[in-house]
Amino acid sequence: MKYISVFDIVGPSMVGPSSSHTAGAVRIGLLARRIYGRKPNWVKFTLYNSFAKTGKGHGTDKGLVGGILGFNVNDVRIKDSFKYAKEQGIKIEFSMKEDFSRHPNSVDIKLYNDSSMTVSGNSLGAGEVQINAINGFNVDLRGDFPTLLMIYKDQPGMLWKVTKFIQDANINIATLHCERKDKGQEASTVICLDTLLPDELVEKINTTPGIYTVRSIDMLEK
Repeated sequence: MKYISVFDIVGPSMVGPSSSHTAGAVRIGLLARRIYGRKPNWVKFTLYNSFAKTGKGHGTDKGLVGGILGFNVNDVRIKDSFKYAKEQGIKIEFSMKEDFSRHPNSVDIKLYNDSSMTVSGNSLGAGEVQINAINGFNVDLRGDFPTLLMIYKDQPGMLWKVTKFIQDANINIATLHCERKDKGQEASTVICLDTLLPDELVEKINTTPGIYTVRSIDMLEK
């Protein structure tokens, strides 16, 4: 009898045994990589609650690493994601915690290169995910719309400038979520759009005075 691993394809659209613990993990890792915007050389994952207890048996660890490498949920390389991470010179660490104030399937991902970023996410079930914090800012990013993510100095007129760029490009805004640490300090905005912004428009937004970080994130494949 042929041996079938838990990472053989089950169904048409995912690798691994669990939509929550495997496919969801891949999608969280993939969004974290797109938000970070470049290849990390060191990634630390902190898994909570159910992710921490059953994640290894369900392939959560391999799924998260695969997502960080840019693999999608149906990529058979996920089962060997640790090997591919090592080949790319990416150091991987895991820790497990219990915190019932967190979602049962949640993870903090700290990515390091020339700068660090922490992305927190939840696996909601059936492969659906939510990025709920970036560097301590509360966000709601699910990968179901093309998305513009910005971190910038909180000041009057900043959102007007950016939304005017989007309006002039005749692109519709689906949702918009803002968060700031304090008046006049750093702020973040997540804008979900009907269409991915053109590269030249993203560059125009990126060069706007007072904007520190801009990411244009395409919707995840279903």
